[in-house]
Amino acid sequence: MQDKYVSEQARFLRDAESLGDLLTVVIVTHNRPAFLRRAVTYYSALPCKLLIMDSSPEPCIGIAEGRDRVEYLHVPQYDYWKMQDKFAHGVMSVKTPYMTFAPDDDFLVHDALNQSVAFLEDHPDYGMCHGYCLMYLTVENNVLYYRRDKKVREDFAEERGQDRTLGYMGQYVPPFYAVHRTPLMQDWYSAMPPGTSFQWQEIGHVYYMLARAKARILPIPYVVRELNYGESEHGTEVYHALSYTDAKSTAEREAFADFLATLPTGIEGLDQAQTKALALECFEAMVDSLRSGRALTVEMIFDSTWNSIDEPPQRRFGPKQYVEMPFYNQVFFDKLTQFEFLLHAMPAGRLQMQRLEAVWARQEALMRPHNNDTPESVLDRLWQAHDCNLFNRRVIRALVRQLELIGEHAEAQRINAWSERLDSVSTTDNRAMFDATLSGRLLHWLDAREPNADERQAIAEYQAQQGVGPVFGLMLLDLADEVEKLQVTLDSLLEGHSKAFRIVVFTTGEPQAATTLQNTLHFIRVTEDNYVDKLNQFTRQSSCDWMLLAQVGDEFTASGLLKAGLELRHAEGCRAVCIDEIQRDAKGALTDVFRPGFNPDLLLSVPALMARHWLIRRDVLVEAGGYSADYRNALEFDLLLRLIEQDGLAGLAHLDEPLLICATPELVENAHERATLLRHLGVRGYKAQVNSQEPGTYMIDYRHTERPLVSIIVHGAADFDELERCLSALLLRTRYLKYEVLVADHPSRAEALSNWLQGQPQASKVSVLQSDWPSPPAFCNAAARQARGEYLVLLAADSEVVNPNWIESLLNQALRPEVGVVGAKFYSRDRKISQAGLVLGLNEGVGSPFVGEKKDAHGYMQRLVVEQNYSAVSAACLMVRKALFDAVGGLDEGDFAEGFSEVDLCLSIGQGGYLVSWTPQVQVLHPGVLPEAPAALQALREKWAANFQVDPAYNSNLALRGKGFTLGEAYPVDWAQLLA
Repeated sequence: MQDKYVSEQARFLRDAESLGDLLTVVIVTHNRPAFLRRAVTYYSALPCKLLIMDSSPEPCIGIAEGRDRVEYLHVPQYDYWKMQDKFAHGVMSVKTPYMTFAPDDDFLVHDALNQSVAFLEDHPDYGMCHGYCLMYLTVENNVLYYRRDKKVREDFAEERGQDRTLGYMGQYVPPFYAVHRTPLMQDWYSAMPPGTSFQWQEIGHVYYMLARAKARILPIPYVVRELNYGESEHGTEVYHALSYTDAKSTAEREAFADFLATLPTGIEGLDQAQTKALALECFEAMVDSLRSGRALTVEMIFDSTWNSIDEPPQRRFGPKQYVEMPFYNQVFFDKLTQFEFLLHAMPAGRLQMQRLEAVWARQEALMRPHNNDTPESVLDRLWQAHDCNLFNRRVIRALVRQLELIGEHAEAQRINAWSERLDSVSTTDNRAMFDATLSGRLLHWLDAREPNADERQAIAEYQAQQGVGPVFGLMLLDLADEVEKLQVTLDSLLEGHSKAFRIVVFTTGEPQAATTLQNTLHFIRVTEDNYVDKLNQFTRQSSCDWMLLAQVGDEFTASGLLKAGLELRHAEGCRAVCIDEIQRDAKGALTDVFRPGFNPDLLLSVPALMARHWLIRRDVLVEAGGYSADYRNALEFDLLLRLIEQDGLAGLAHLDEPLLICATPELVENAHERATLLRHLGVRGYKAQVNSQEPGTYMIDYRHTERPLVSIIVHGAADFDELERCLSALLLRTRYLKYEVLVADHPSRAEALSNWLQGQPQASKVSVLQSDWPSPPAFCNAAARQARGEYLVLLAADSEVVNPNWIESLLNQALRPEVGVVGAKFYSRDRKISQAGLVLGLNEGVGSPFVGEKKDAHGYMQRLVVEQNYSAVSAACLMVRKALFDAVGGLDEGDFAEGFSEVDLCLSIGQGGYLVSWTPQVQVLHPGVLPEAPAALQALREKWAANFQVDPAYNSNLALRGKGFTLGEAYPVDWAQLLA
């Protein structure tokens, strides 16, 4: 029939206006306004009806305005998971004889829709018609194309429904978005059982359509669909639904086959049992097709780059092509060019937006004016921005204006024609999209921190009266002789609000000018071998108060040095100050690195993120002997470790203010980091072993020789099944031998517990204590008094330890003399983080960050996978030295009887100068739910008000809502307070 199709193709190409009364395109969307606007722009050019089914909570205002053929239905009652109901509503709303679904991210080819309708008009015994699919994926300036469909038998014209169905499902090409006869679709959605999962909707759809009528696959490009990437948000797994052999999956298949067997179709000569057997046979045929890749594949065949306004996209083809598919002709490539223009001019995809964020951030930096600008320098940067991405309307308009300004009218006219072409599809520029990205929000956040004119005047008057304050010695390393990067750094300082600095550039190239130490900008010629000595020599000779080591290319924020100078004016006791920074990745996207207050364990765990860009008091740096050339790839980390060795943690502070925008460091194996860390641990008396589960992060095994007795106090409400799981995990998984377990004998479970313990070989380790205590803290205190161990573990009765070395991992931290409390990492049975340390003030109380993240996620600044210090950890699994527990009076049984007694305990021990450590090496199954105890929370707030004001394990620039560790609201600096 294919030859017949080719010979009659011209007849099928009827007047497209006839579609207006024949076809409805149903666009289904949810919370994706950018996708929807692009889809409507594309499909509204079709002379047919367009029905939009939008289940977003808020309507897309104006989407159908001025479009007579477009009907917009806002159906928020069909939330994200009620897809069957939403599809059914759309199907039942169609009034034309033909319909097709159109996802908001796909492009159904207009001509293909017309040809499919024409075919069905000429063949009344056919129920659906479509062609072949190509897949696309949009990144920055590229669109990648993938083959999905393979060439298959294209006509299913058998008279018997069973033959058509079995044949089609045996070489499965998804027909969901084909042109269908509307009555058939309405019959199917009327018959479908409520609550049918999306995968069974898809399977049932193809079975029913082929069982009811004939089907045709035209040898034409029919649709260009966005490639699925990442995990399906619907959990749609057609193959798994058809192939899994567990009892639940098997029962689902049987039940669905039973349902299909009851439907009136074109299947003839079979009773209901035989029809069910046919359905199951069709399922097997579809499984075999999917397993073998008989009809479907995903394989990239070419990519298309658009980097010129005068030329079409440049397409680069892979080594293997499939010319049997109907995509290889200029007419179709011209259509792809139209699609690509929309994809770039109206960006929407998640991956596309992630990639464009970096591009737009680079363009924003290039468009930013500089003090030393000339019309030519502005134009040069605008051309650079233009070359980054042709579809940024702000860049294009600015380029047109600048070209007009300098009299290049012909070039301006050429660029303006491109601008008009962009405006023909949408006049909305990308600024709102960029502002919603982290890079855009960070730039606005930084802008909000700059002093206004009145504040700058007040600061100037204050400095005139009080003196400028500390002077910063900015040591810039230029070991690759990169003049352009140096200019970026110097421009940022020139445009900043502080001038209390001296700049010294240590360069391997020719100095840009002859200078001396007295100049604000001084050049020192160095080599790779001697630059560390030159750094130290300059430090000894400098008259600056604070020193900072940076790289050329690092940009200083406009207000960072100004605020640091005001903050450090009276900081006599400070030796070194950790500051925040904004980092720019290799592609240009920005991210915040808002560090906690001095966090010694996090410093040891991720020095690449914690040991950079410290402000070091000059005399402290000199007294420490300067930087060590032995650790030239870890200069600051080694220096900080030596400062700790000399005077402990005293005088090491943190300033919640970013001073720099700098390159994101690559977390890689760093021999100098590892070497100085081992050196430091040796100085402290440890024969430690340092491991790296991830490059650039370190796990320290302190190799303690002590093996103290550990008393595990199992506390809290739990039914017997939960308690049994808890105790079973303890007794069966714990590798450490020197422990005892103390558990309460609640009347509801006393007999069951006694019987269970009689059958346990490790029962001698368990002591059952009376439970008539008024609260969990009271029980824990009573158990602690009876405990024989040097260390206590508070363990929730509804928890379950996972790793056999959990006690050793707790002791690895707890045996350090500076550590008072150690906490664990909790996750739920669906492998999501349920608790990972506690943050004071989070979500208006005491909260845990990262809740809901995947168990193996790395978290902000790697904080889900490395050891660090928190202000408090949860008693669901907490180790504390018994002597310290007793010294602070144990858990408070009064104010905190209903909750948060362990938070109070941690804060009390921390107040005594001890660290609260958290380790991901101890993993516990536990729901992690924090208590609802408003009175106890209020008492905690009153007792520890300063800690709630700014939790030193957190950062005041981060949001105190949600999962935590996200950028907080943009707010101005209180400059008046700094001048008080």
